[in-house]
Amino acid sequence: MNAIMTDFDFKRGSEPVSQSWEGFAELDRALAEDRLTEYRVRKSWADPWSRRITIGVMTVIASVFAFLAGSSLGIW
Repeated sequence: MNAIMTDFDFKRGSEPVSQSWEGFAELDRALAEDRLTEYRVRKSWADPWSRRITIGVMTVIASVFAFLAGSSLGIW
């Protein structure tokens, strides 16, 4: 089984990034350190449209939660 696996499968994040991955150095480091979720969140937050959509969705969710909490407490 180890005969078909490459050396890339066993490498960790402590090795320096080679220059051949210059454009994908951050993604390569994220994969090596198993922090791909953090990479995706940072990249999506850097995009203006994605940031606006995220803020809008969170606002809608918070508004619905506040409405339901207020109505169950008899505020309105």
